[in-house]
Amino acid sequence: MSTKAFELAKETFASFGVDVEAAIEKLQNIPVAVHCWQGDDVGGFDHEGALTGGIQTTGNYPGKATTPEQLMADMDKALSLCPGKKKLNVHACYAIFEDGFVDRDKLEPKHFKKWVEFAKERGMGIDFNPTFFSHPMQKDGLTLSHPDKEVRDFWIEHGKACIRISQYFAEETGIPCVMNIWTGDGFKDIPADRMGPRMRYRDSIEQILSEPFDFAKVKPCVESKVFGIGVEAYTAGSAEFALSIAAMNKDRCLPLMDNGHYHPTEVVSDKIPALLCFFDEIALHVTRGIRWDSDHVVVLDDETKEIAKEIVRCNALDRTYIALDYFDASINRISAWVVGFRSFQKALLMALCTPNAALKKLQDESNFTELMVMQEEAKMLPFGAVWAEYCERCGVAADTSWFTEIKEYEKEILSKR
Repeated sequence: MSTKAFELAKETFASFGVDVEAAIEKLQNIPVAVHCWQGDDVGGFDHEGALTGGIQTTGNYPGKATTPEQLMADMDKALSLCPGKKKLNVHACYAIFEDGFVDRDKLEPKHFKKWVEFAKERGMGIDFNPTFFSHPMQKDGLTLSHPDKEVRDFWIEHGKACIRISQYFAEETGIPCVMNIWTGDGFKDIPADRMGPRMRYRDSIEQILSEPFDFAKVKPCVESKVFGIGVEAYTAGSAEFALSIAAMNKDRCLPLMDNGHYHPTEVVSDKIPALLCFFDEIALHVTRGIRWDSDHVVVLDDETKEIAKEIVRCNALDRTYIALDYFDASINRISAWVVGFRSFQKALLMALCTPNAALKKLQDESNFTELMVMQEEAKMLPFGAVWAEYCERCGVAADTSWFTEIKEYEKEILSKR
C-alpha cells in the first residue's frame, strides 16, 4: 500500500505535469548492464599477474573473488540489493575452461556456457567485451594497430571469436548482445606516425566486423579513449576515430561512449543528443572519472544525472544501451556494485520525474526567465518518497538497511577467503 508521503509526492509531481506511476512503471523495464569485473578487480580467469595495457585497479580490500563460483555468488548478492531490470556484462578474459585452456583467438561459446546459465536463471541478457589487454600478445602497447601482422591477426581472430560468442549469447537469452571493442593501443611519448597505427586499427576492426552476425541480435560497438597508463601521449582509438568507424559502418556497428574517456572539460551528456541525431542506437558505459579516467564507483553526481536526463529527454530509452563500468578495489566490492547501480537508477528515476515537456515548451517559447525558475524549483520536488515507493515495489530496501546485508556477507563469506 502506498505511503502517505508517496501520495503527497504524486500530487506535487502531478502539479508539474509529471505522472509518477508511469515513471515507475517505465523504469522497471529499463535494463542496465552490471559488469562482472568489479568483483575481482578485472582479474579474469585466463591469466595471472597484474593488469597491463593502460588499465589499472587500485586498492587491496579483502575478499576478492578468485573463482567463477565466488564471482557469481558475489554478483548474486549485489543484484539482490538493487531495484530494477539488470543485464550481465562479461569480458572475454572471464572464459571458464572446463576441458582445457585455449588462448583468446580460439575462444568458443562453450567457454561461456556457465555465464549463459547464470544469466538465463535470472532472466538477464548478456553484453560482451573482447579483452585486448593483460596478454603477452599485446606487444609494445599495441594490439589491433601493431605493425606486425602476426600480432594484428591474433587479435583480429579474437575479435571474430567474440562476435560468434555474442551471437550465442543473444540466441540463448533472446536479448540483443552489445559487443564492445576497446583497446588501449597507443604510445607513451610523442609518436612519429599518428596515421599509420590508425589505418591498421581501422582495417583490423573492419576485418572483425566482416565475421557474419545478425545485427538485430549482436550490436558491435567501438569505444574511444583519450589516454591510458603508459600510453599518455597518443591513443589510436581517439574519439574522432571511434565515431568515424561507427558512422562508416552504421549497418553493423554502434558508437559507444564511456564518460571517463574524454577530456575533463567534455561531457557525454551533451554528446548523447548529438549522436542520436544521426544514429538509430547508441551505447554507453557509465563511470566516474576523478581528474582522469579513474573508473570510480558511479554516484549521484551532476554528470550522472545529466546523462540520465538526456536519455529520457531525447525519448531514447529504447535506443540507448546502458552499462556500468568501474572497478574499485579499495572498498567492499559488493557495496561498490550496489552503490553504482542504485545511483544510476536514482538518476533515471529523477529524469523520468522531471517535467521535461513543460521545460521544453518554455525553451521553445524563449521564456528563459521562467525556464530558469522552473528548472530550479524542479530540483526540490519530493523525489525521495518516489524512490522509496519504487524500491518497495521492486522488493529491495530504499534506505541504507541494505548495507547490513553486505556487512553480514563480508563477515560470513568474504572475510574467510
